[in-house]
Formats: sequence, C-alpha cells, structure tokens
Amino acid sequence: MSNHPPRIAPPKIACIGSGVIGGGWAARFLLNGFDVSVYDPSPDAKATTERILANARRALAALTPAPLPQEGKLSFAASLEDAVAGAGLVQESVPERLDLKLSVLAAVEAACPSDALIASSTSGFLPSTLQAGLRHPERLLIAHPYNPVYLLPLVELVPGGRTTAKAIERASALYRRTGMEPVVLEKEIDAFVGDRLLEALWREALWLVRDGIATVEQIDDIIRYSFGLRWAQMGLFQTYRIAGGPAGMRHFLAQFGPALQWPWTKLTDVPDLDDALIDRIAGQSDAQNEGLSIRDLETIRDDNLVAILRALSRQRHGAGWGAGALLNSYAARLEAEAVPAERSSGVLRLLDARVIPEWIDYNGHMTEHRYLDLFGQTTDRLLAHIGVDAAYLGAGHSYYTVETHIMHRAEAKAGEALHVETRLLSFDAKRIHLFHSLKREETELASAEQMLLHVDTGAGKAVAAPAAILSALERIVTAQAGLPMPVAAGRHVGQRG
Repeated sequence: MSNHPPRIAPPKIACIGSGVIGGGWAARFLLNGFDVSVYDPSPDAKATTERILANARRALAALTPAPLPQEGKLSFAASLEDAVAGAGLVQESVPERLDLKLSVLAAVEAACPSDALIASSTSGFLPSTLQAGLRHPERLLIAHPYNPVYLLPLVELVPGGRTTAKAIERASALYRRTGMEPVVLEKEIDAFVGDRLLEALWREALWLVRDGIATVEQIDDIIRYSFGLRWAQMGLFQTYRIAGGPAGMRHFLAQFGPALQWPWTKLTDVPDLDDALIDRIAGQSDAQNEGLSIRDLETIRDDNLVAILRALSRQRHGAGWGAGALLNSYAARLEAEAVPAERSSGVLRLLDARVIPEWIDYNGHMTEHRYLDLFGQTTDRLLAHIGVDAAYLGAGHSYYTVETHIMHRAEAKAGEALHVETRLLSFDAKRIHLFHSLKREETELASAEQMLLHVDTGAGKAVAAPAAILSALERIVTAQAGLPMPVAAGRHVGQRG
C-alpha cells in the first residue's frame, strides 16, 4: 500500500505560439507531466519547440536527482481550434502586436472549453486591454515568465479589472505544480514589475555605451561580477538592508537617500537608437561573443543557472535559500508523488532518483560516496515507513546504522534513472537487518547490507523498540516471507563467487 495520496492527472495545456517563450512553456509543462498541444502557423514551429525541449531535458536532468513525472504527450495541432480543444489552460505567447493578440484571444475564447483558463505571456500589454471584447473576461490573466521558462521559476500573475480571484488561484496552483513561484501583483501596470526594473537598467546601460563610458562587455562584466551575483540570492531591498548595517534599512535610506537627488542617472531620458549606436552595440556584442553560437550561449546559460540553483538549494543547512528553497520544495513534491511504497511482491521500493552531472567522477560514472548516500536515504525512508518520523526522533529514540557492506556491480552514468529496492532480512527488539539493491530498471548496479540498532539518544544506549514499530517490521517480514535470500547477503569483503 502506498502512503502517498493518488496523483491527480494534470489538465491538458494548449500553447499558442512556439517561439522562445511559447516553446519554453511547452517544455516546462511537458516535462512536469502535462500533455501539451502546440499551435503556431510558422513552418519552423516544430523544429523550434523540439530544440527548446532538448535544452530543457538536458537542464532539468542536471537540476535535481528527484524523479520527474512521466513526460506528457506533445502534439502539434493543425489549427488553433484543435490545439485548445479539451485544454484546462491556454498559454498564449504570440508576438507582441496588440491587434494580433486580441484576434488570437478572441479565437481562443470561442473554441476552448468554458472552464479553461486563458493566460497571456505578454511582457507589456495590460490584462484589462486584452480582456476587451471577450465574452468571459473573468478567466483571462497575464502569466509573464522569464527566459528560459523551463528553468527560471518566477511567473508574474497580473489580474485585469475583471479577472476573478478564483482564476488567479487556479492559475497559481497550475504553475506551482511545475515548480514555479507565482507572484500576484496588487494591481495592473504597464510592463509589470520585473521588466520595469530591467528597463531602468537597460536605459542607463544604453547611455553608458552611447557616451563612450563603457563597452557592452564591460557593462556585462560589472553586472555579473558584482551585484548580479548578489541578486541571484538576495533581492534589491534585502541587499540594501545589509548595506545599512545593524540599523538596517532606515540607516541605509538616511545615508544614501539624498543621492537619489543627484544627477547620476538618465532614467528620464532615452538615447536615440540611431544607426551609429546600433552599429556600436552590435559590433561590440559580436566581438564579446566571437566563436560562440546562440546554442553555445544557451548551453552555457543553462549550465550556470543549474549550478546557481543547486548551490542555493544547499544553503541554510540543506533547507535552501531563495530559489534554492523553491527547488527543494519542488523536488520533495516530485519524490512524494513518484515513490510507490510497496510492490505486490512485498519488496519495498522506497527511493527513485536520477544521476545528475555533479555526481559523476573522473572515470565518467557515479562517484563512490553517492552510492552510500542513496542507500542512506533509502534507510531513512524505511524508518519513516515504519513510524520513525520527526516526532519519534524528537521524543528521544532513533535507529543508528552500526554496520554497512556495499558491493559494486555496474556503473551508473549521468542522466540514468535509478531506484532502490529493500528487503528486511530480519529484526528483533533492538536490531534491524536490511538489504538494499540499487537498480537501473531490472539491472542491479550495487547492493548494501546494513545493521541498525535502536537507541535511546538521551541515555546513549541500545534499547528495545516499542510495540508499534516492531509490529510494522513484522508486517514487512511477513509480506516478504516467500522471497529468496539475496545472493550477496552475508558476504564479506573480498569473498569470491
């Protein structure tokens, strides 16, 4: 019997438009188990989507060892009407032309189910503007992502004047299911929040290039070697609060607030993007990226983002910080939904994982200590399965692993899906004798035999486990009674055969 609630089948997603953003949405939904239907009349639509999907598969395989849900079914519809039929969410990502968006949204509303949400990926048009002419404007909202959509977890949700709270709640739940963090704006505003902040920096950067103060490469270096690193883990206000010292934000504002009156920036003025400035920017950008194709840059970007997100996930004693904490929450939900607790044979399958690149050693396969880590995680899950949970540990009792023997049989490589099957060989009042088998499908890659001892952590000695724990162990032994003893059980180091 599984201890996890049944997974509710996700609704179909219709992606209208398959450029960088639309393709990114398709990849995020698809790799999180949603069926996705894409419609775009462009002859390059299929190739573009599949290229973005290939990038996303590679990036998400490195992001977390948690098993992703079974990939959804991708289809390319011959018409908009076919794409939105049966959809629970229609994600519109057509080019930023108001006339085009209005006509597409009207066609979407006419063809999609009456209870479907309609979300626009627009980066600038107000939702109230897009609601004009719709018969049911209450279900339309803005869902503005950041590129690459399949990796960056923020989505700005902007309700229009007639968007219902229920629509926002439903949309938030759908995006959270893909590992995103929806930020619902208090009111609609042109360009929303993220792009307004970026626009301010962009305008100032254009002036600095135009006036010959710095090149595009120097400006990028200044950003990525300084405040860009800070912004990856703390936002603007939290960073400035630290700058204020022990007195915090009030001291910072008192000290640096007057500088806002100085003519440091040109935010109220915009440089003329004439041919000369365009040529300067384009030429400097070409020089900065000489030898690097767009695909090279996409790969570098994704690798860097994965590394930053994973680094943030290990902060605060493993709980994560910022986007890392969000990643950990997402991974925990994936693991909870993916792990069946018990097979019909009685064998426990308590852990599913994928090998991520940072687990790989100089020989090109999973490094030795990761095997022990996976077996240790499986033992923890077995203990939780029999009732040794946080409350039990808090009451002063636990099981300690006192002996482990690992046998390596085959290599595990990056991207491979692994699982661990567990046998309870025996137990008594104080001891548990376990045997774990790490497998790739049905091929055993390694095994671990362990002895655990039940202890009173306060007294520092072994004691008998309570009846409820022993009863749970007895149920497992009974279910596994007909299984043969594992061949490697009882082996010692160096034993032949």
